[in-house]
Amino acid sequence: MVSSKKNTDKPSQNKILAFFKKNLIKQIFIMILTTIVLYFIIGDSMAPERISIKIGDFAPDDIRATKEIVDEKTTEKLRQEAMKRVEPRHRIDTFVQVMIKNDINKFFSHLKEIKNVEEGTYADKIEILSQVSNLSLSSEDYRIALTMGDEDISTLENNIYDIISQVMNIGIKEEELEYEKQNITRNFEELEHLPANAKILGISIINKVLKPNRFLDVETTLEKRKEAADQIEPVIIKEGQIIVEKKQLVDDRIYSLVKKTGLLKEIEGPDYKLIAGTIIIILLLEGIIITYLFLFDKKVFYDTKLLLVLAIIILSTIAISKGIHRISGYLMPISFATMLISILINPKLAILVNVVISVLISAVTGNDINIMSILIIGGTVGAFAITNTYQRYNILLTGLLVSLVNIFIITSFGLLNGTEFRDILFTCVYGAINGLFSSVLTIGSLPLWESLFGILTPLKLLELSNPNQPLLKRLLLETPGTYHHSIMVGNLSEAAAEAVEGNPLIARVGAYYHDVGKLKRPFFFKENQFNGENPHDKINPSLSTLIITNHTKDGEELAQKHKLPTTIKDIIKQHHGETLVAYFYHKALSGENGNNIKAENFRYNGPKPQTKEAAIVMLADSVEAASRAMPDPTKGKIEGLVRQILKDKLNDGQLDECGLTLKDLNTIANSFVKVLLGIFHERIEYPRLDLAELKGDK
Repeated sequence: MVSSKKNTDKPSQNKILAFFKKNLIKQIFIMILTTIVLYFIIGDSMAPERISIKIGDFAPDDIRATKEIVDEKTTEKLRQEAMKRVEPRHRIDTFVQVMIKNDINKFFSHLKEIKNVEEGTYADKIEILSQVSNLSLSSEDYRIALTMGDEDISTLENNIYDIISQVMNIGIKEEELEYEKQNITRNFEELEHLPANAKILGISIINKVLKPNRFLDVETTLEKRKEAADQIEPVIIKEGQIIVEKKQLVDDRIYSLVKKTGLLKEIEGPDYKLIAGTIIIILLLEGIIITYLFLFDKKVFYDTKLLLVLAIIILSTIAISKGIHRISGYLMPISFATMLISILINPKLAILVNVVISVLISAVTGNDINIMSILIIGGTVGAFAITNTYQRYNILLTGLLVSLVNIFIITSFGLLNGTEFRDILFTCVYGAINGLFSSVLTIGSLPLWESLFGILTPLKLLELSNPNQPLLKRLLLETPGTYHHSIMVGNLSEAAAEAVEGNPLIARVGAYYHDVGKLKRPFFFKENQFNGENPHDKINPSLSTLIITNHTKDGEELAQKHKLPTTIKDIIKQHHGETLVAYFYHKALSGENGNNIKAENFRYNGPKPQTKEAAIVMLADSVEAASRAMPDPTKGKIEGLVRQILKDKLNDGQLDECGLTLKDLNTIANSFVKVLLGIFHERIEYPRLDLAELKGDK
């Protein structure tokens, strides 16, 4: 039962392993992991720490504005005060004055008509006047009016009109009516040319007809008050300004201001809006990089190792920058990421990542345009300057260049903003340290990236090409013929790779190491047989073939032991492809049982070259060995030999998987011929000198 259960578990385990080995799954996993780690690095910095307070609490600490906000409550208070200071606006109704004058005129017209009637007694006239009068005067007032002379009546009428005009032109408000009546009474009493009874009548008439003619103009008043309110500028609280001091009571105004800054923690538990917003920003920036890789750099897009390297560099740079930002934003080493990506992957991707990281870090650290400019420009300069770097000290020089650029940017922004010279100088020191710090981080971490992820950089290749490398030193001392052959193959390979736009440095270094497997049995190879003895003469062709073909396997084992990069190991393994060992194959055919000999038993185990560089090393290896055995080499012979070898390899199918075209092969052939002509150039024969004869001449 147990055995049966184990057997059923194995297929399911294999399916799970196969699922996670899929490239797409690895890519998705890297993206998800990067998003999660990046969120934990920057999530708490995308927004300020939230504060839990309510109205009536005391502020736990000084609370500053995170952005420029309007103090609406203070602004509204100032506007209300300005509106209160505006005096109400009134308007004079002229129609009221006209109506009053008409009433007065009508009264005096009736009075004059009745007075001029000769019939009737005074009592009758008083009765008639009271009935037709439009003014409700007393009987005494009517009596006085009828007893007055015509001249006094005209004078009284004119005086009433004058006083009414004066008062009504100024305007009388409702609340001023009684005061104006009293004022008019005093004025009448002071008139000297009127008799006392006329003054009494005039006062009565005016008191009866006088009405308010100055009314509140609501529309104009509201308009003026609105104008006064609009003239009050909004009260602005600047970014960084203290909203409430520590232990100060939080009132409604302060609470609303804190809420506006986004600092108020309104709900308990996780802030899902903040989490969602942060993750969306991260995904958008990741999407930019992924889209670029998919459209323009598919090699990196499908290489999960390089994607992992890219993710780690981005995460480590952001983490370091976040920590250093507490000291100064000008110290954040973004150039470290751009230099590393430029060396390990490519400069174009480095520039894009530089912009993405700069935007992300700027969002985390407060969107300072000065710092963002330094990050983008300095990082871009670092990516450009580090391109095609072949010495580690060049990284330090690039760091110095970044420092210089940072100083120029800081100085320019300082001058534009009117910053004091002392502050500019102090910030320039941080900018200079930034570049140097980035270069030190790059130099220090580069070997780790090269060894941990097996990435082959120009710096690593140059180190491998050093003759003091253990394998090359052994090759020189133990197999000098093979060493010299490898150097010549390296020269041929480098020139050819450069001609077909391959990687000349990989081709040269791969050529140096392609025959290290011969270290195991050096004397079984012709170039190392110096005493004229050939061990193959004493063994059969099949065993000789096995020894010869095994040098690729032995070389792979030595490369593995000395931790050579995968690219170099592939060249060692592929530089013979599945080529036929023709010499021993023909020797076996001419021996006993020649009819039973199969060609496939005399071929290398492969695989065939998978890259341009591996194929070029294969061709250069064959050309160099064949040209060495050529008697009296001439240009025609060399070119014929080279093209024949390339044709044989092509016809044998050894170049089917390397990506070289017929045009490339023609270019390679021309390159080989040019190098070989430099090696086998004609020399003049120097005459033999008789030193004794030369001394005698003196």
